[in-house]
Amino acid sequence: MNNARIHIIVSGSVQGVYFRANTRRQAQAFGLNGWVRNKSEGTVEIIAEGEKAKIEKLITWCHRGPPGAIVKDVVVKWEEFTGDFKDFNVRY
Repeated sequence: MNNARIHIIVSGSVQGVYFRANTRRQAQAFGLNGWVRNKSEGTVEIIAEGEKAKIEKLITWCHRGPPGAIVKDVVVKWEEFTGDFKDFNVRY
């Protein structure tokens, strides 16, 4: 298994459109662990761990987002897999 960790910042009209809930749903469907949260400057931050191919599917989804979202930019930073997470949650 090729495990990886990703740190994503999504910007645009991404708050108030259920981006976090839909990210959680997508991550769980892909079998990923981690979290998603809104940041004060209006972006959405995501940390996800799991199989690299499934993380790449989440990145692709982030470029679209849920209906109502207008994604302007997705900044991706690959990190070292830690295995810190047992599920995928929304953080507040």
